[in-house]
Amino acid sequence: MTDQSSEHGPDLMQGVALSQLQEGVPFLGTVEDDPVVVVKRNDELYAIGARCTHYGGPLEDGLVVGETIRCPWHHAAFDLTSGEAVGAPAFGSTGCYPIEIDGFHFRVLPKESADEAPAVQGPDPVVIVGAGAAAAAACEALRQAGYTGSITMIGAESSGPVDRPNLSKDFLAGNAPKEWIPLGGDAHWEELDVELVVSDPVVAIDRREQKVQTESGKSFSYERLLYATGAEPVLPPMGGLESTQHFTLRSFGDTKRIVEAAEEGENALIVGASFIGLEVAASLRKRGLGVTVVAPEAVPLARVFGEEVGRLVQSVHEEQGVRFEMGAKVENLVDGIARMTNSSEVPFDFVVLGVGVRPRTRLAEGAGLDVDDGVVVDEELKSSDDHIYAAGDVARYPDHLSGRSTRVEHWVLAQRQGQAAARNMLRDSGEPFTDIPFFWSRHFNLNVHYIGNAPEFDEIAVNGSVADQDATIGYLQNGEVLAVATIGRSLDGLRAEWALADGDQKRLRELVGA
Repeated sequence: MTDQSSEHGPDLMQGVALSQLQEGVPFLGTVEDDPVVVVKRNDELYAIGARCTHYGGPLEDGLVVGETIRCPWHHAAFDLTSGEAVGAPAFGSTGCYPIEIDGFHFRVLPKESADEAPAVQGPDPVVIVGAGAAAAAACEALRQAGYTGSITMIGAESSGPVDRPNLSKDFLAGNAPKEWIPLGGDAHWEELDVELVVSDPVVAIDRREQKVQTESGKSFSYERLLYATGAEPVLPPMGGLESTQHFTLRSFGDTKRIVEAAEEGENALIVGASFIGLEVAASLRKRGLGVTVVAPEAVPLARVFGEEVGRLVQSVHEEQGVRFEMGAKVENLVDGIARMTNSSEVPFDFVVLGVGVRPRTRLAEGAGLDVDDGVVVDEELKSSDDHIYAAGDVARYPDHLSGRSTRVEHWVLAQRQGQAAARNMLRDSGEPFTDIPFFWSRHFNLNVHYIGNAPEFDEIAVNGSVADQDATIGYLQNGEVLAVATIGRSLDGLRAEWALADGDQKRLRELVGA
């Protein structure tokens, strides 16, 4: 046995003492120069690739939960026994490595070839209305489960599925090439044997005939349908908007148009201090534009994060030169000047609107599905029609923690709902969807993770220092922790997700210092 090591730890093929492993703690090493994590759990050893297949997050810094390991960056989950991605936003396997134990040492051997999932027939064909996060994840999950039937994914945009969080972050800031944005690209969907229909949205669903019709007049039959149309931006009332260069941001095309405007203009006006609005503000400021954010609330994001975190976000923006007009609305836009309700006047070359979205339910309403601020689904994500499921921003589903019906507009949750709906479409009896909502928001060098769902809270508990960007924050209602935000403490975010899933309020209160 040798002590050869690199930046990724010892050469695991040469052998490592078993005494170096701790129960449930990832151990990093290399196999043929590839980073690998070894996990000891209940006296069994597992070895899988150490890089998350989403953005390359370090799994050695993640958390072991049952037979999975969770990525600290965006909470993707991988099966320790196979390396398979079992929880979005990752879909690809990390690979699995066999282990030999010799006395008091273990060796990790080169990666094994992955076994193909056994073929599953299931309902055929499957049609997915929409080509966003939930839709793409459903296609991945169907094929991962071994489904061999026909899959058609139909979208309104020309680009097909894209990495939407990147649109307001790195791509808009100029730090990511356009090649990074498509999720897989045409070749990937061809490899998965998914018929991708773009620039031709579905305009009608015939439930009796089990067919959909697209704008161009094409017709597609379905045995199961996933309704994943997402949400659409809200346009606030303000004078002069129609004659002003203005944008919303939901698609790849939207972002490319904003980039073109940024290359020609010098000043941007952001209407709305939402997550999208503020991420756009940060990205445009990185491009060197003058940026002003106007919003009616006193503190940005206070409704979600509370005032202390909201003020931190605002201060980080202001340190980078973003101007704020809080407690104000735009009255009218005239000749490149925005006049506010607080009597301020702000010059601009273009406007980006980030005041919220509403679910795209027109098709569902036309088809006679139950709709209530979203398509109403049961715990298996099935709509009022047994042949139709819904997932993502458009789905109103029963929250198993609160017992209330809710609709959550988070990228990772949309993907996980797409995965769950796909699996349930293949079964006679599905499984309840119980995943915990999670999102991340980046503002210059400030990253905030949010786990859970607290639409209302009457108490905020802080473990650490928000001002020092080192804190775990709990949002409580009637003494119960409903959600947790973390700044600089990604592992606490993973622990909070685990505790929320288990309903362990004692662990949650310890995490947030309540």
